[in-house]
Amino acid sequence: MIIIGEKINGTRKRVAQAIADRDEAFVRELALRQFQAGASRLDVNAGTLPAQEPGDIVWLIEQTHAAAPEAIVCLDSANPEALSAGLAKVSEYNPTKIMINSLSGEKKRIEGVLPLAAKHATELVVLALDDSGIPPEVAGRMDIIRQLVGLCQESGLPDESLYIDPLVMTISTNIRSGLITLDTIKAVREEFPGCHVTCGHSNISFGMPLRSVINQNFMALTIYAGLDSAITDPENRDLRAAIMATEALLGQDRHCLRFNKAFRAKLIGPQA
Repeated sequence: MIIIGEKINGTRKRVAQAIADRDEAFVRELALRQFQAGASRLDVNAGTLPAQEPGDIVWLIEQTHAAAPEAIVCLDSANPEALSAGLAKVSEYNPTKIMINSLSGEKKRIEGVLPLAAKHATELVVLALDDSGIPPEVAGRMDIIRQLVGLCQESGLPDESLYIDPLVMTISTNIRSGLITLDTIKAVREEFPGCHVTCGHSNISFGMPLRSVINQNFMALTIYAGLDSAITDPENRDLRAAIMATEALLGQDRHCLRFNKAFRAKLIGPQA
């Protein structure tokens, strides 16, 4: 499972304060903890006003790289200027491994994000939405995914660099949301086997009690359907255990080595 750490996000109150105060220690610790917990990619989202976002995202990248230089930075912005500034900074450190979150079927995103991803040969999160919103059913989402994968291929981006996000909606407003996500994952796996599939799985439980229980069970179902990446909190021990147990049960963890190693290292299981 490829984990994209979600915590360096300016929409979170404490991160927003760290950005405003230029609190290097806080951001560096946040980056290091996520990387040590198993996130190979770290999402970096300034979430600030467009005029200041380029400078803020560059600062966040500097702190992230200082703390976890081996992590792949995932630039999270819809602002082409912020993405350009971020790409320039990341390229100073590791020009061959960069990720962008995200491309959608919205005209502005296609025009602003895709050329940058193609120019820098980045990994790219691809969202199943367009200017009309998120289609309610699998067929509509696949139409958008099919269009975007085609555009990425025409731009020179290989399928293995694409991370398709079917966009998880909450079951509290539509009880079929989980099934729609699972069926979309299966359809992506069948039609685009070379692509990765990712999602923000915790959206499934928004507005529900016992969210952690719902999230863990949904994660197991999505892995079985074909999910191989998640935008999540890598420090969530119970969720990490659910991921590793599911992979072992599905025969994806040879001799259960990863599961047992994580248990011995006290990364999963009861804490003293």
